[in-house]
Amino acid sequence: MTAVEWDMLTVSDLTLRRGPRALFTELSFSVFAGQRVGVIGANGVGKSSLFAAIQGELGVDAGDIAVQRGVTVTAVAQDVPPLPETALQSALDGDVELRATERALARAEAANDAAGIARCHDTLAAIDGYAAEARCAQMLRGLGFTPEMQVRPVSSFSGGWRMRLNLARALMRRADLLLLDEPTNHLDLDASLWLQDLLASFAGGLLLISHDRAFLDAVTTHSLHLTPEGGMLYTGGVTQFERTRSERLAQQAATHANQQARAAELQRFVDRFRAQATKARQAQSRLKALARMEMIAPVLAESPFSFRFRAPEKLPHPLLSVMRGQVGYGDTVLLRQLKLVLNPGDRIALLGANGAGKSTLIKSLAGTQPWLEGQVTRAPDLAVGYYAQHQMEQLDPAASPLLHLQRLDPSATEQALRDYLGQFAFHGDRQLEAIAPFSGGEKARLALAQVIYQRPALLLLDEPTNHLDLQMREALAMALQDFPGAVVLISHDRHLVESTCDALWRVADGRCEPYDGDLDDYARWLRAQRDGSGGGGGKATAGRTQVDTRALRDQVKKLDRQMARLSAELAVLDDRLADPALYAASRRAEAEAEKLQHEQGQLKARLADVEAAWLDASEALEAS
Repeated sequence: MTAVEWDMLTVSDLTLRRGPRALFTELSFSVFAGQRVGVIGANGVGKSSLFAAIQGELGVDAGDIAVQRGVTVTAVAQDVPPLPETALQSALDGDVELRATERALARAEAANDAAGIARCHDTLAAIDGYAAEARCAQMLRGLGFTPEMQVRPVSSFSGGWRMRLNLARALMRRADLLLLDEPTNHLDLDASLWLQDLLASFAGGLLLISHDRAFLDAVTTHSLHLTPEGGMLYTGGVTQFERTRSERLAQQAATHANQQARAAELQRFVDRFRAQATKARQAQSRLKALARMEMIAPVLAESPFSFRFRAPEKLPHPLLSVMRGQVGYGDTVLLRQLKLVLNPGDRIALLGANGAGKSTLIKSLAGTQPWLEGQVTRAPDLAVGYYAQHQMEQLDPAASPLLHLQRLDPSATEQALRDYLGQFAFHGDRQLEAIAPFSGGEKARLALAQVIYQRPALLLLDEPTNHLDLQMREALAMALQDFPGAVVLISHDRHLVESTCDALWRVADGRCEPYDGDLDDYARWLRAQRDGSGGGGGKATAGRTQVDTRALRDQVKKLDRQMARLSAELAVLDDRLADPALYAASRRAEAEAEKLQHEQGQLKARLADVEAAWLDASEALEAS
């Protein structure tokens, strides 16, 4: 029997419900060793619930889930306690066989058991245990942890970084069947590309929930499409699934007219940019992405999202220019000698490792972070739309989607605002409900709708696709194609970058400079760097900037203290919010809970900003 014939997981006629509503019914599929299955479907269809049922954490309403005897199932934990152990040791704990062998060896040595000691060393050799710490350190580096971060206590990290640690722990364990739920959500593009390479060579069975199209296409061999009626397993990645499904939908007369309208719209995009394309590799990459969009028009026609950017009131030339700019925090300079001119129609994606200064640069362009030096010229009355990494936490949990927009534009009619919200799949009473219980995807859509509503001429997007499903990501990519202003984008979603951006800028070594290549070139260069074989980094290969090491050390210590203080405040607030008495059935109690939830969101955003500053300073210190 070959490895691929080994049936690791069989799901038969499975039905899962959330209250009276069925998430899906009569779902059947199997996963074999060597198969890497992307689990796709609209938000709320039950993808994460399926994972919980496979792990035995959620009861099934009908049907059966059978995991072959001896198969080890591993998933990423959702919580990490604030432990005093280092990030490296915490990640190593994921290798349970290694830790068990180490404990057995300690007992054998204490008992002077020569035979037991020999058996333990044989096991360590068989599982490559002697090199485990080096392998773990390399894995953490791939996930963005610098050597200095690896020896920090787990308790010093915020939620996003602890999720990276959870991912490292899961990857360290020798698993037969690996379950990964949105593993790229807390990663930058560099770490996402590293994980993509790792998973593409995974020999076991893999079930992967992701809304990152390029990541799915690069990793998966099959696609499991979930719908309320059940689901179907397709051969190939998400793009192949969409082509196959598109052919089926094209035969349905009821959707024909809508499909043709969408196809015509896509063709206009393709024609427009084909006429402007040069022989540059990045432009050609964009055309290929647009051509793929054209092929899947029938699938996109089903999307509940259909929006365009509102035309900016003013569109001056240039929008913004920077000469000899410097960005950073306090005395810490992260990027210097910046030269940047943004005009309407520019599409720039920022590349670089987490902590290199990408988010700091975007904050400075947005005006929320002061420039340290330089001549910065902004067009009069420049309208800037800024979507920050933690934009959702700025929403008011007690307010409805409609109220959020009314606060932005008190003069607009209620009907106009409700029509606008409908473009983002907020309909009926959903527009009037407080957003506190909304899903992450719904909150992300609302936050994005607010940014778009303000008619920006300059759009600054820092990881806008987190929590967005495939259909919403496609709608955003298509809307950006027709946006007349300038875009500066940070995203780990390779498909979004390829389909919307004409220019790549690499942020590294204290510089931000054009990258001479496309994302395929960048991925190859990253692999060469990891393998130690060098390789050019495009034009952005300036030498490391000399910095004041003492000032950097002081800055890191200062930010460490700030993180500790904010973490302590957040822990106190979390305890208060966990008190059942807070949710007593009274308006006063409800108001207090809403106030604390709002404070919690603000604290999380402040902690994230301080952590980003700490990481930037740490990266600069390491490079000095």
